[in-house]
Amino acid sequence: MQFAMMGGVKIASVEVIPYALPFRQPYVTARGRLDRREMVMLRLRDVEGRIGLGEAVPLSLRGGVSLNRIVEELQALSARNSLDEATLRSDAIALSAPARCAALTALLDLRGRRADAEHRPPVAAEQAVECNATLVSGEPEAVAADALAWLEEGFSTFKLKLGAGEDVAQVRAVREAVGPEPRIRVDSNAAWDVEAAVRTLAELEPLDVELAEQPVASLDQSAEVAGGTTIPIAGDESIVSAADAERARDLGACAVVGLKLSKVGGPEAAIEIAGILPSFLSSALDGPVGIAAAAQVAQTLDAASGGGPGLAHGLATQRLFSSTIASVECEIRDGMLHPPDGPGLGVEIDEAALARHRLDAR
Repeated sequence: MQFAMMGGVKIASVEVIPYALPFRQPYVTARGRLDRREMVMLRLRDVEGRIGLGEAVPLSLRGGVSLNRIVEELQALSARNSLDEATLRSDAIALSAPARCAALTALLDLRGRRADAEHRPPVAAEQAVECNATLVSGEPEAVAADALAWLEEGFSTFKLKLGAGEDVAQVRAVREAVGPEPRIRVDSNAAWDVEAAVRTLAELEPLDVELAEQPVASLDQSAEVAGGTTIPIAGDESIVSAADAERARDLGACAVVGLKLSKVGGPEAAIEIAGILPSFLSSALDGPVGIAAAAQVAQTLDAASGGGPGLAHGLATQRLFSSTIASVECEIRDGMLHPPDGPGLGVEIDEAALARHRLDAR
């Protein structure tokens, strides 16, 4: 899949569908608890009848824009006869980052499906993407048991959500359960202040932690923490643009960046940030369309860096849901995310499932 900007595509219709997927068990982090993930699907239909899919995920636990606003922004696209990447990324259309992500992803998917229909030369086969296991916060014994379940499915990197419980005890329990070889990373979602972060990370250093994601809120604070620990710091909430990445690099605040497409505004923005700091893709608890788009960006980054920075991507979160709206989507096997074989993103929607999970207009 190519991410270069191209000419406009004539659009015949725009369909915006809010929906929600339930979690197998509550998703608990330092920022709160979710029992389901609300999302917005976008379907762009061109004048030949082909459809491109996009997805926006409101970052509800982070104080981001509401689902209603995203729906309104995407519905406003129906007033346009054509769409192109340059316009969607400019100030000509007032889109929040999640809505921009959905629009750009749908356009990307539509271009891929158009290319397939026009019998253009096939691209290279899609490669599987190595993923980390995502462990929600809980009692240490329960978190360790969850880690073992992921380990049995082939995962060798474990991400623990900290800041909402017995942080060090959870990490120690997982390390003892999975052994010395697997990688462990932690993410407190900026729940700590500088003092707490430095103190906690010092306690975690003997447990061989791969990285600490967003331990504190700001880049200035991250720079302080980075100077007080041997554990590499990864940016997340504090880096939403290329300018943020440049500042993080200059401050020495982060060694790497976890990129969420809905957070930064789509595939192209993610690739720009990755050109400044080593990056891995991370799920915003996306649905099948968002995961497929992130998988393609992960493939692009890994190929461009000759295998990437050696970090697993956080894209196996579909395992956390108890259902799906897709009849064809990425598959998780042996700790790897395998993209679909079809054109564009390759995702196909199960219309009956989408109807069941659809949210009423508000």
